[in-house]
Amino acid sequence: MRFIRNIKKAIGWEYRRSKPEFDLDREIYSQFRHFRLPLILLQFIMMFGTLGYMIIDDFTILDAIYQTGITFTTVGFGEIAPISNAGRLFTVTLIIFGFMVFTLSITTFIQVLVRGKFLELYKERNMLYKIARLRNHFVIFNHNEYTIQLADQFKQNHIPFVIVDPSDEIEELATKYNYPYFVKEETYTERAFLKSHLSSAKGVISLSKNIADSITIIASVRLYEKELGRKSPYLIICNAESKKDTERLKKLGANKVVAPPELMAKRVSAMAIRPDMENVLEEFLYKKDTPIDMEEFRINDDSWFIDQPIQDAHLRDKIKVSIIGITEENGRFIQTPKGTTRVSKGSKLLVIGNQVGIARAKKLVNKKEKPKELQYV
Repeated sequence: MRFIRNIKKAIGWEYRRSKPEFDLDREIYSQFRHFRLPLILLQFIMMFGTLGYMIIDDFTILDAIYQTGITFTTVGFGEIAPISNAGRLFTVTLIIFGFMVFTLSITTFIQVLVRGKFLELYKERNMLYKIARLRNHFVIFNHNEYTIQLADQFKQNHIPFVIVDPSDEIEELATKYNYPYFVKEETYTERAFLKSHLSSAKGVISLSKNIADSITIIASVRLYEKELGRKSPYLIICNAESKKDTERLKKLGANKVVAPPELMAKRVSAMAIRPDMENVLEEFLYKKDTPIDMEEFRINDDSWFIDQPIQDAHLRDKIKVSIIGITEENGRFIQTPKGTTRVSKGSKLLVIGNQVGIARAKKLVNKKEKPKELQYV
């Protein structure tokens, strides 16, 4: 199976397996409308030359077609049968018209490639086929200094993402900052959603410094979410410059809002008050491929773990994962819970461990029935 997948990848079948939601084929084909006149003239010359040789020198239809073809293309094969003086004059005329049509065709071809949008559309089409393969990716709207830093973090942690920005320089920026996927489009439009394959995305991130842009994106994404009928809502993350803007964006539908000034103040405060702890965070939580990770996840409503003491999961003994906090449905946070603490419905667990252990812990506590390996422990 791996051998077959490698062959498909080598010959380009991989792109065809996932078709983009936005089709550019019609726009690409429209670029060829400039070739209509040369093609019409070509057909006219073939008909004109064929009839001329048949009338002037009494050629058969097949000989007339052949003589017309080798004449106006100027391949230099010569006469296939004796031609009269009138026929030779007709041949010279046919050569001149053929050269004119050939020159017109070359000029049109160059204009389509240089002045037209054919190459641009073709490159965008290839990009859309690549984006169509993504699943559970993030769509990042707007390019700025925040986007550059976030893209670096995502690449280090192997998180797929697509940059959407209307700037004419987005291709140059993508090359400069090594963005693997990008789309040149207005951020809040349906075209942007289709091109970025938003239907298969995990969430969107708006990094605009203008709150109006973030508001428009939130409203558009939530509306698009309803149109798709998604079972799981998008995770929407925005940035804000003030606390007032943060509250406003959350009310409008943002799941998380980051205020850079407040975030910087907290980090600086942590460095000043607990510099050693900040070094620990930098070493283990913020670096890629770290052996220690921290994550918060929600307990399913039908989980066997609800109303059970957390010690019954034996996460620390079996998976080397520790529960360091519980956020209840009413917002109450339980710090470093005891083993006898029971998990209520709608709670979120804050756990620490390696990435593999955390993934196993999420599956274990969210099963509908208590796992057999825990029933006799």
